[in-house]
Amino acid sequence: MHDLPAFLLTRNQRSTREGYALTYWFATPEGPVQATVTGERGVFFIPRATTLEGAERKEVALITPAGEPVDAVYYRTWQEAQDTRARAGTARYESDVRPVDRYLMERFVYGSAQLRAALSQASGFLQARNPELRPGEHVPALKVLSIDIETQGLDGELYSIACVGRDTEVVFMRGAGAPGGAIRWCDSEQSVIAGFLAWIAEEDPDVLLGWNVVSFDLNYLINRSKLLGLPFRLGRAQGEAIFRPARQSRQLDQIYVPGRVVLDGIATLQTMTYQFEQYSLEAVARELLGKGKLIHEADQVEAIDTLFREDPATLAAYNLEDCRLVLEIFDRTSAIEFMIERSRLTGLAMDRHGGSVAAFDFLYLPHLHRAGYVAPDLPEDPNVNPSPGGYVMDSQPGLYHNVAVLDFKSLYPSIIRTFNIDPLAMYRGGDDAIPGFFGGAFSRDQAILPGIIARLWAARDVAKAHGQKSHSTAIKIIMNAFYGVLGTPGCRFYDPRLAGSITRYGHQLLTRSKDFVEAAGCTVIYGDTDSVFVLLGADYAEPAALEKAAELAAALNAWWRETLRVEFDVESHLEIEFETLYLRFLMPTIRNSEEGTKKRYAGLLRNSQGKLEVAFKGLESVRTDWTPLARSFQRELFRRVFLDEPVEDYIRQIARAVVRGELDDALIYRKRLRKAPEAYTKNVPPHVQAARKLKKPGTFISYWVTTAGPEPASQREHPIDYQHYLERQLAPAADSILQVLGLRFADLTGDQLWLFPPGAT
Repeated sequence: MHDLPAFLLTRNQRSTREGYALTYWFATPEGPVQATVTGERGVFFIPRATTLEGAERKEVALITPAGEPVDAVYYRTWQEAQDTRARAGTARYESDVRPVDRYLMERFVYGSAQLRAALSQASGFLQARNPELRPGEHVPALKVLSIDIETQGLDGELYSIACVGRDTEVVFMRGAGAPGGAIRWCDSEQSVIAGFLAWIAEEDPDVLLGWNVVSFDLNYLINRSKLLGLPFRLGRAQGEAIFRPARQSRQLDQIYVPGRVVLDGIATLQTMTYQFEQYSLEAVARELLGKGKLIHEADQVEAIDTLFREDPATLAAYNLEDCRLVLEIFDRTSAIEFMIERSRLTGLAMDRHGGSVAAFDFLYLPHLHRAGYVAPDLPEDPNVNPSPGGYVMDSQPGLYHNVAVLDFKSLYPSIIRTFNIDPLAMYRGGDDAIPGFFGGAFSRDQAILPGIIARLWAARDVAKAHGQKSHSTAIKIIMNAFYGVLGTPGCRFYDPRLAGSITRYGHQLLTRSKDFVEAAGCTVIYGDTDSVFVLLGADYAEPAALEKAAELAAALNAWWRETLRVEFDVESHLEIEFETLYLRFLMPTIRNSEEGTKKRYAGLLRNSQGKLEVAFKGLESVRTDWTPLARSFQRELFRRVFLDEPVEDYIRQIARAVVRGELDDALIYRKRLRKAPEAYTKNVPPHVQAARKLKKPGTFISYWVTTAGPEPASQREHPIDYQHYLERQLAPAADSILQVLGLRFADLTGDQLWLFPPGAT
């Protein structure tokens, strides 16, 4: 018998006459292991009083949330499961939990495991039949390859496939050339695919990376292989890759490759909460790496076709560089480490993006069963009203000195811990329960979620102490997702008493914190969900303002500890941090109003390098639907105001340059086209109007507003409407701060601009 530390790569299930066969691929120090569990039965639950003929059922010591005893119902095949579920109707619990997942979760096996089995050698991997699986701590060192293809358009001929690893790279290229180097010349599409598959089998990576690799590269290769009569055996043990298209618009396409994880760069960075104006490989590489692709022509499809015909070696270099960029992006962001840690913490498959509800189930259900309960099925029609959101205070508009932001660290997780807000605690209740909202009350000693959060919180503290940023980020995202899950109608535990109690306690924490701060002699000018903005004023020098803000945070923490002990007899897990000091701060008004805005402000702060910078929230400079000029103009204008530099001449200079035609390239709008242009019927926005003038509009539309309306940047026919840009771009970007100075953009520019037409000196 072998006892190996292991990390789960892929999982799959299939029906047999003897029951489910569950297949798990693990990465271990001894190499890849294929573990197979045979004869496994699926299970769900029905109330004991429910009649269900022809089903294998057994009494179990579990009850529903309403207190009804249940029986377990067993099935051996997918078809049997479907038939039995249909006959059970709505009187069923957990019938949507897949056997391949339940087998792991009931053993508390997440991404890491300890695998005990007799191992046999197969071709390039080890096999384990019906192993013993236990929770583990293994953190793997996975072998990674980045792949990319070049084709004739989206569905034309295949030109090449490139692969880049840590210490190897190759490109399988159709054509003929000098031997040697990274290029493997192939005489047909079939030989390109066959060469690629053979090389992958030899290199045997654990993880395949790419940019849009699931929906495009691998989907294309699977379809092209079928067309050419080739099996696309990309997986270990010669397993074929299976493409699974998204079922709903907000879901992602998926691909199953036995024994290999496939990570798409775009989806992975979004899972890590990265945000980019554009998610093209070129744009993200420029922002993260400071470099981009080797081909920059506007029509890349034509450029690639030309290179394939005239210079395939250069196309091969381009193909390889795309692979390198993807690999470097994953390295720069520690994305592999993040996805490993996320899997180890939640049990989610490493290549599962999103999945907050599934992660919650994986963590919660086994504990719920041991507490004696079963959970409902996921709702089939989750179209009910979600819980109320975070509290946002009315703001006091103005231009201020020294505004300190006091922030509740991980507010919603800390509320869950403090008030024991949890499904099991709600089921148990009791006379001494902690009161919630909307009729909710929570047991003081029977809860699951607070303990899960406490363990994650401690793990995050350890990760931060060791400088493990990707681990810390993974834990933070998981903890913060718990409220969202409980507040999502698509969650099996959704109940307004749960999520509503979390948000309403959040409201109280914010408003009572405001009262405390103002009783201490300071003014709160704004508050948003988990933060209060405290005005210290111009009388404080920067060092004194920092000290005062820290004192306020400490006093507020102490006050809440005592208040919660006295009022609720609970231990406070709240932690207020002094997060930011804005040396200058603008809270603007709503346009054409005296009322202050919400979620829109800007401030001058000192960054971690000790340099002054202007930070924006919700204003034009951080909105991708505004032109580059409006955004850069606003950033510079705010910087000047915050540093007490003159602004009038700067405003006139920029406005004059616009009407002279000196800044045309910075006036281009760029917006995503989310459906075909002809699909817009009731409302046709400007970017769609521009798209309709293109023969083949892409995903993003770049356009100018001209005297004849929106026109594509690639084929403008009429003069640019400069007055539009002055009134609709520069004026709104400026007036939010000019108003507090008693100025207006129109008054500073006026008709004099038209004395300087394009070409004038």
